[in-house]
Amino acid sequence: MLELVDREPITSQEQLRERLDGRGIHVTQATLSRDIRDLGLVKRAGDGAYRRLAANEARTAGEPQSVLKRAVAEFLRHVEPVQQLVVLRTDPGQAQPLAVALDRVRMTDVVGTIGGDDTILVICRGEREAQAFTKQIEDWLRS
Repeated sequence: MLELVDREPITSQEQLRERLDGRGIHVTQATLSRDIRDLGLVKRAGDGAYRRLAANEARTAGEPQSVLKRAVAEFLRHVEPVQQLVVLRTDPGQAQPLAVALDRVRMTDVVGTIGGDDTILVICRGEREAQAFTKQIEDWLRS
C-alpha cells in the first residue's frame, strides 16, 4: 500500500482498493480504513492525495493532540455548533484525516464523530461541552 501511495496520487479509498485489487490484493473498505489509520497516512491539502507523514510529523505522531492541532490548521475551514453537535467543514476530501485526528485524541467532551468527504459531525455530551469544544477548535485555528 505504501508503495502505491508513494508512486502515484491516490485520492480516495476506492481508488486505493482498485489499485490493490489490480495487484491481487483483495481488501474490504473496513480493512482499508483501518490500514490507512494504522499506517498514519494523511491527505495532502493541495490535491487530496494520501501521503506518509513527513519525518518531523512522524516524531510527534505519538502525540495525538499535536497531530490534531496540525490537522485543524491544515484542513478545517469552518466550525459551527448546533446544540450538542458541532459541524466541521473542510475542503473536499479533507474530512477523513481531520476526523481520524479527532478520534485519536479521545476528548472527554466528545462522544464520537461521523466523517464524510468535506463535513464532520462531532457529537458532544451536551450543549455546554459542544461550546467548549468549539472554543478550543477556534483557538487552535487562530494560533
